[in-house]
Amino acid sequence: MASTIGMVLLMMIMVSLTSLASALSVNYYEHTCPQVESIVAGAVHKATMNDKTVPSALLRMHFHDCFVRGKNKAEKDGPPNISLHAFYVIDNAKKALEAVCPGVVSCADILALAARDAVTLSGGPNWEVPKGRKDGIISKATETRQLPAPTFNISQLQQSFSQRGLSLQDLVALSGGHTLGFAHCSSFQNRIHKFSPKQAVDPSLNPSFASNLQSKCHIKNKVKNSGSPLDSTATYFDNAYYKLLLQGKSILSSDQALLTHPTTKALVSKYAHSQMEFERAFVKSMIKMSSITNGGKQIRLQCNLVR
Repeated sequence: MASTIGMVLLMMIMVSLTSLASALSVNYYEHTCPQVESIVAGAVHKATMNDKTVPSALLRMHFHDCFVRGKNKAEKDGPPNISLHAFYVIDNAKKALEAVCPGVVSCADILALAARDAVTLSGGPNWEVPKGRKDGIISKATETRQLPAPTFNISQLQQSFSQRGLSLQDLVALSGGHTLGFAHCSSFQNRIHKFSPKQAVDPSLNPSFASNLQSKCHIKNKVKNSGSPLDSTATYFDNAYYKLLLQGKSILSSDQALLTHPTTKALVSKYAHSQMEFERAFVKSMIKMSSITNGGKQIRLQCNLVR
């Protein structure tokens, strides 16, 4: 999943971001649209068969959607979202659902299900997704500033997550989503070129790994979309992200920041040594994150338009 993270928090959304877990239910569509899970899973599977980057894109899209208020054209134009893709998967699933149960399933629920299916298709865990979200009525590109940035330190990350009711454990578990995906050079140039007045490269980086990143992202390199996979198994959901982090082979500053706090460092080590512990924590944190309300009040008929 390319950076789940954007610019420094300058302002808060004018709605309260509180948990609505008690209002959600895994059986929410049992009578109104029982085909919802199979239809969404089919759309994700079909897209993934044609493009192996779809799972990471859907997971990243879900992270971004939970941290701000929606996913229509205005929000998609925000700088941290420019590189997002695979919106068509959500649109295709929505179109199929509208054909069998019109006006019933929210785009927010489709995205939550698609993110789960993306993880499962990539070899990760499966889980029951609580459903019943409504879609937001506001979507602004400016609100993408509230996404945590790839240059954030641990204090900034902790503040960003805690303002949404997410703990340090949630931060470390959800950062494990970086086991999928790709980061563009712009997301980590700060670590490999002119890191400080006295050091060209971030000293926390493994030297050979840093050299490899520099070769991919030479400062004069104008190749579009150049960058690096976020870990060594970028299309497979595993705990390699944490293992590489402990070896000085993390991509983003915000990844490295997890080793600068005793609580988060201990969790990184725990998940590096146990895939099962990582998956258990990831599922718990995903359910918690996806249960944050965005003030939604509608069921969009098209996911790219505010009705």
